[in-house]
Amino acid sequence: MRMTRARAAGLLFGGVALAGVRFRGAAQTTAKLRVAIVPIEGASEVYFATDMGFFAKAGLDVEIQPMQSSPAIAAAVASNAVDIGFISVDALATIYQKNIPLTIIAPSTEYTAATSHSVAIALAASSPIRVAKDLDGKTIAVNALHSLSTLGPSDWIDQNGGDSSTVKFVEMPFPIMTSALDAGRVDAALVTEPFTSAARKNGRIIASGFDYIAKHFLITSWCTTEQWAKEHPDVVARFAAVIHQTAVWANANRDRSGEILVKYTKMDPAVLATISRSQYCEQLTPALLQPLIDVSAKYNGFTTFPAQDLIYVPRKTPSPSEN
Repeated sequence: MRMTRARAAGLLFGGVALAGVRFRGAAQTTAKLRVAIVPIEGASEVYFATDMGFFAKAGLDVEIQPMQSSPAIAAAVASNAVDIGFISVDALATIYQKNIPLTIIAPSTEYTAATSHSVAIALAASSPIRVAKDLDGKTIAVNALHSLSTLGPSDWIDQNGGDSSTVKFVEMPFPIMTSALDAGRVDAALVTEPFTSAARKNGRIIASGFDYIAKHFLITSWCTTEQWAKEHPDVVARFAAVIHQTAVWANANRDRSGEILVKYTKMDPAVLATISRSQYCEQLTPALLQPLIDVSAKYNGFTTFPAQDLIYVPRKTPSPSEN
């Protein structure tokens, strides 16, 4: 069910949110969920919720399935290969324009200019590139084509004197980007943690953050199909509630969440101590979605649309008096 403007205003100004619901796990029938993520620090809410027992208390048995990119996850969700996916807002906006009925059920990571330093355009230490225009005609590695990984660098290049239409983007996994830079196979790479800190140490950073898109916006979200959400409203509500609980907990407990991150990702604790940690969004509002929808429309050739169209709204169950 799509959100009306009145409903969106209620969410934004009235403080009503699906994720604010609380459940008593003991009274719930355990539901099995297949959840797909990109194996990066920003997608780790599901690891935190698993380890802290938040999913179990809500009666959710979650199977986590790592995948390479948002487009890959979107395809898996759309085909019912998984139930819920960690998908970037820009990728979701592009998918929406293709009439694939995916919908956001909970927010995930957010970008804030003051605190978000996990994303950067990295160069080899010996690179002659100094300004945006120097990237004209060059090759940039990204983890997924037609995604925020390409939109971010394109917008930065165009706003700083370069021409992104001349840039060639190539897709590769984050872990091999550093070696590709060092070997000269690519001229630059769009990296995120835990790879950003390594790039700062061993190479150079030419641009950091996404301030040129907006000072505050939602980067990623938890999505499913409209049909699946319609058929599983209780499970959707429980999952959204757990994600909200986890976001609040993770933002306030960096040390403990770091321990869990190391446990599940096998990250070196010494590396964890150097990275910029993700900020998790605690409130889903249309205003935080709109910046990435707009920039996706700009570079992917479609007309922008109201952000509330992407947000799932549970269908109201009629009361006895309404039947």
